[in-house]
Amino acid sequence: MPEKNELDWEKYDETIEKFIQVIAKNMNLYGLTSSVGRLYGVLYFADKPMTLDDMRDALEMSKTSMSTGVRTLSDMRMVESTFKKGIRKDLYQSEEDWYKSFTSLFGNRWRQHTETNIEEADETIAELEDILRDTMDESLKRKIENDIERLSYARNYYEWLMKFIHVIESGKIFDYIPKNK
Repeated sequence: MPEKNELDWEKYDETIEKFIQVIAKNMNLYGLTSSVGRLYGVLYFADKPMTLDDMRDALEMSKTSMSTGVRTLSDMRMVESTFKKGIRKDLYQSEEDWYKSFTSLFGNRWRQHTETNIEEADETIAELEDILRDTMDESLKRKIENDIERLSYARNYYEWLMKFIHVIESGKIFDYIPKNK
């Protein structure tokens, strides 16, 4: 029969694993796969920085998958490499400040999409203006003018959204919604 301490550790491991699964499921909100979320969760609960081999053993995933996942998390500033004297392999640890991770992740994701949307709106307006200049069809002219007005509204929204993203990225968001202590 297992000892009480052994059962306690098993219960602890199961409890932490359940929370790591929650992290993994929620990562799709940020455009990440659940395996990357599991990787982050394992790093978050690790008592010390981990090598790719450590992560591979903990998650039973390929070293290539680990490397790709770590690079993704690193690009999003959710994981950072660290150094420990005497260890020649790369070590990684999770970013402990989830507020910082969120602002970085949110800013990067939304900025990319919003910039693309602004460019697409500008291109569409320019193309519609070309058609408007060339057409003699009054019905089409009215339709294009309405659509240009709608696209201008959308573009103004995206400009506002860029300001919002700046508030997030700069950390000014915490002036309006303070971090919980």
